[in-house]
Amino acid sequence: MHKPAKARVRLSFERAAPTYDSAAAVQRRICDRLLAGLPDIRVDRLLDAGCGTGYAQSLLLARFPAAQALALDLSPAMLGRIVAPCCRLAGDLEHLPLVDASLDLYWSSLAVQWCELALALREARRTLKPGGRLALASLGPATFHELRHAFAGVDEYRHTLSFHSPDEIRQIALAAGFAAVDVQKSTEIAHYPDFKSLLKAVKAVGANQVGAGQRRSLMSRTAFARAEAAGETLRTPAGLPLTYDVITLYAQA
Repeated sequence: MHKPAKARVRLSFERAAPTYDSAAAVQRRICDRLLAGLPDIRVDRLLDAGCGTGYAQSLLLARFPAAQALALDLSPAMLGRIVAPCCRLAGDLEHLPLVDASLDLYWSSLAVQWCELALALREARRTLKPGGRLALASLGPATFHELRHAFAGVDEYRHTLSFHSPDEIRQIALAAGFAAVDVQKSTEIAHYPDFKSLLKAVKAVGANQVGAGQRRSLMSRTAFARAEAAGETLRTPAGLPLTYDVITLYAQA
């Protein structure tokens, strides 16, 4: 399954750090929902893996005030925007800089879709204590289908990531050694007044520049107009939609 190079992912989020919070309303709703589904557990040490600008840190510290909080992200610029008290780690979810069995809670909201999921979940399992909990939100195949529709036939550039299905995520979690695996699917839809606003919002949260064959020059006006016209065919009374196919995973080590 295609994943972009880590250097490109890091650069995209480095650039998005100043704009991320202003454009991340959907991401915050997904984070809130992930926390609401987390059972009452004892947590002495937790990791927010792929923490971004740290929205979840405040939520997690409010829920587990006695816990030592670790915040890890590939982007130092994102880490620099965290205001909650925590230990900041610049690192890769596929190679966590943590010893075995050192966490009570591995938390990750909208980060593992940038990784090889099997590697990320094996690292999560390795670093969790026996009985430790995993709480994870990722994205499924219907995510940003509007972009694929708009650009179909316009260019050869890949405009979305490849995403795992809920069943695939369940099987990968089981193969990584997790038990009590609970996978749920839901949908979040953002709406924008026009196609340019939609694309600007995607860029503002770092979710652009994802595919092989990265474009080296600006799209022509003609090509953009074709994509814009295709996007307009999906318009609803609320505006142009952009779908997040949300998959949540809860499991126990």
